Amino acid sequence: MSLPSQVTNVLSQIDKKTAGHSLLSQFESNTGLPRSYGVLGVGGLYFVLVFLNVGGIGQLLSNIAGLVIPGYFSLVALQTKTSSDDTQLLTYWVVFAFLNVIEFWSKAILYWIPFYYFFKTIFLLYIGFPQTGGAETVYNSLLKPISDKYIGSGGSVSEKIDDAAEGVSSGVHM
Repeated sequence: MSLPSQVTNVLSQIDKKTAGHSLLSQFESNTGLPRSYGVLGVGGLYFVLVFLNVGGIGQLLSNIAGLVIPGYFSLVALQTKTSSDDTQLLTYWVVFAFLNVIEFWSKAILYWIPFYYFFKTIFLLYIGFPQTGGAETVYNSLLKPISDKYIGSGGSVSEKIDDAAEGVSSGVHM
């Protein structure tokens, strides 16, 4: 029984991208299986651990997924000259921070939602990969309408902050 061509192509792409990794090469030589099987096995184990949440490990693994992948993309974006990737990632970090604040205040409720950390991990991967555009979608549909009321051109809060800062700075003489 052979695998469909799309699956075979994905597996071969994983094998090509992981060609230089010594741990995966050692896995391949010891087991006789392709490196892609090792990558998919570790990824599958990761999701099973998040899904089962044994000993609260789901929360840790979910937050690692929310930090490591976008953190890597952020470090890469800092090295680029364009600002489009910076904007994408800044949007991600705003959405991620908002999610963490909401989660902090509703942890007692979220404890009772089955497989919460599994769904959170999938959501974080959706908003974390720039290719999906998930962070922009969540920001534009949920956070932007809220923030536009208070921040932006001529917003009442921003005017009060500007006035207070101007008053403080004009009162200080050096």
